[in-house]
This record gives sequence, C-alpha cells and structure tokens, in this order.
Amino acid sequence: MSEIESLFVTRLYRARLSEFGPAISEEELHDSCYAIAEDDEAGQEWCENNAYPGYTSYASLTDLPWRFPIFKDVVDALDQHVQAFAKDLEFDLDGRDLVLEDIWINVLPEGGYHSAHIHPHSVISGTTYVSMPAGASALRLEDPRHAMMMAAPPRAKEARRELQQFIYLKPEIGDVMLWESWLRHEVVMNQSEYDRVSVSFNYKWD
Repeated sequence: MSEIESLFVTRLYRARLSEFGPAISEEELHDSCYAIAEDDEAGQEWCENNAYPGYTSYASLTDLPWRFPIFKDVVDALDQHVQAFAKDLEFDLDGRDLVLEDIWINVLPEGGYHSAHIHPHSVISGTTYVSMPAGASALRLEDPRHAMMMAAPPRAKEARRELQQFIYLKPEIGDVMLWESWLRHEVVMNQSEYDRVSVSFNYKWD
C-alpha cells in the first residue's frame, strides 16, 4: 500500500502581541511610531538616498525600547513569543538564548513595497502590525525550494496550502508573525491610500 508524507516542514507562528506581557495600547504604539519617524532625520535621509518608498528606522535607530517605554513592553512580549516558537521548532539551544538583535519601524505609503529578501544573520524574524487599513499590502512568503524546482510545472490554483509556492497573508492590527530568518518574504505594493505601519525585528542565537 502506498504512503505519502510531508517532509521538511516550514513553520509560521501567528498570535496576538498582547497574548504575553502587559496589554499594549494599539493607539499609543501607532502614535509612537509616527513620533519617532517625524524626529528621525537620519532615517528620513537614508530613505531618501536609498529610494526607500516610505520610512524605516532600520538604518538609523537601534534603541527604540530606550526611547519609548511602549517599545520595551513590545520587546518583553516578543521575547515570550519567540520562546514559544523556538519550543515548537524543537531547537537545541545548548544552554544559550535567542535574544533580540534589532527592531525597527516601517511606514509604507500608497504604492510602497518591500521586495523579496531574507535575514541571513538571524535565527527568527518577524513583524507586529500597527496599522493595516483596507487594501493594505499583504505579506508574501515564498517556498524556500522555489529556486530548485527548475523544470517543474506550476501548481494548480486550488493546490493544497502546503503545496502552494507562494502564501499571501493579511495580518490584522495587533498580530505578531514569526518565521525562521532564512524564509524569503516580501511586502507587496500597498494599494491603500493610507499608510501600512509595522514593527519588524530579528532574534539571534547568543
């Protein structure tokens, strides 16, 4: 009798940010992101010089939890989410920890996008969502085997979810999503006239 099983599973973690730690005000986090963006002249200059379609603090600020207490609460919650995900992934951390490497703000206006990429020096990456207006762009995850499929025919549109080559996700405000940092992902073009705001982060094995 034939048998088929799924191998080499790619895991995706999704939860509410405030599931762990103190309750985090969505309005306060939203206002804090904009306050930082308005004051971050170095970040604004970097975005302009690098043709970034919107604003990111990735290249300019490394101390968000120090600047605004609400970001410390965010990190306290993320630490617990990452711990839960690492347990699901059955990592053998050998007595070491997964610790926050960096955290940054993203503001994508209408027409903004973030092309496909990975985070090669980290273990777990993710995003929590601050503003997701109707029509805001989705998160697209790519099958990590995609480049090796060569002459394989495309999957049927109605293929089972675990067999699809691209997965599109529509997060909600207050969601946190985690994935292993080698997973290629992108934010497709924002179709909304309003900003798509998120906070992204990396965890390393320390």
